[in-house]
Amino acid sequence: MSLETKIVALAQAMGTDVKTLRLAQGDLTALTTTAKTSLVAAINELVLLVANSGGAGIDDGATSGGAVTWSVDKISSAIAAAKVAVKDELVGGAGAALDTLAELAAALGDNPSFATTIATELGNRVRFDAAQSLTTAQKTQACTNIGAVELAAIGDPERDLAAVYAAAKV
Repeated sequence: MSLETKIVALAQAMGTDVKTLRLAQGDLTALTTTAKTSLVAAINELVLLVANSGGAGIDDGATSGGAVTWSVDKISSAIAAAKVAVKDELVGGAGAALDTLAELAAALGDNPSFATTIATELGNRVRFDAAQSLTTAQKTQACTNIGAVELAAIGDPERDLAAVYAAAKV
C-alpha cells in the first residue's frame, strides 16, 4: 500500500468524523436554560430573561455568571491590561532597541532586498517544514540525496489531498 493510498484513507476517515461532529453539535441537556432541545430556543429564553429583568446589573466584582456586567471603567482597565499583555507577548522580551518595526528595519540595515536575498537562498534548499514547488527531477534528486524511497512507492505527489478530504466529508 503506497503512502498516497494511506493518506487518502486517512482523509476519508477524517471526513466521516467531521460528518459525525456536525450532527452532534454538543449536549444540549447541559444548558442551564429550561429550553434544552434547541440552541435558538435557549438563546431566545436568555434574551427574554435579560429584557424582563430591566437589563444587566453593573458589578465590577463579578467574575462570571448572572445578569451582571462590569462598568465602563472596569472594562477599559481590562482592555488596557490586555493590550499591554499582548504587546509584551508580541515583543517576547525583546529589548527596547528591537521592540518596534522601525527598530527591526534599522537592525536589518534598511535593506529592502534583504528578505528577497534570504528567500532566494533558502528557496534553493529542500524544505521539511513547508510545501515547495519542485520539478519531478528536483523531487527525484531530493529523494536520492536523503536516501528516500522511489517516488513510485510514495504515490502521486501532485494529488490534491485537500480535494480528497473535501469530497470525503460531504
